[in-house]
Amino acid sequence: MSLYDYRASQHLATLDTPFYALIFAALQQADTANAAKIWAAWPEVAAELQARYNAPGGILPGEES
Repeated sequence: MSLYDYRASQHLATLDTPFYALIFAALQQADTANAAKIWAAWPEVAAELQARYNAPGGILPGEES
């Protein structure tokens, strides 16, 4: 990690970004090793991201757009 990462995190905190949106974003940008760690820590969140990635428009069955 670096000073850049710390400052970027401060910026993200000012955006009032929802926690799970941050996890989704982290997983989308993660390398293989870090993706595995995220899957281990939040398997339900990672599975939802995968489902939304494969769903048209990210909309899961039963949801309205």
